[in-house]
Amino acid sequence: MSKPKNVLFLCTGNSARSILAEAILNRAGAGRFRAFSAGSHPKGVPHPVALRLLASLGYDTGFARSKSWDEFAAPGAPGMDLVITVCDDAAGEVCPIWPGHPATAHWGVPDPAAVDGSEAEQRAAFGEAYERLDRRIGLMLSLPVERLDRPSLVRKLREIGDTGAE
Repeated sequence: MSKPKNVLFLCTGNSARSILAEAILNRAGAGRFRAFSAGSHPKGVPHPVALRLLASLGYDTGFARSKSWDEFAAPGAPGMDLVITVCDDAAGEVCPIWPGHPATAHWGVPDPAAVDGSEAEQRAAFGEAYERLDRRIGLMLSLPVERLDRPSLVRKLREIGDTGAE
């Protein structure tokens, strides 16, 4: 078995979408992938609705913390094979550009933390974000990542973000 691929999910605040994606991939892709998350302007704490959703789905949320993407550019940080931004371009968010040579893709997901509504509306928004990320990660897991060359992998990952799992 080959070494697990390191995947970094990037988002602006690293409080919701990227943390959800990190949790999903670490559970579903265990052995093949190792997921991390970070933000360009981290909020400092994970969103409580994200943590409650993950806990309700049986995830251990002890991993979850809001951190800067600079942490992964520091000496000694794990090298990334894939970097996937999950911030929603339509919301005008600024996603960091990752230095180095990992394969990159964008999977825009509306920010559930931006929902300013009732508790039920917030839970629904987080649930929708989780489902979208879960479907996209499922599509990624179906790829023969270990056998794809870099351009093919990038194309497939971008296709997942462009057309997959809405």
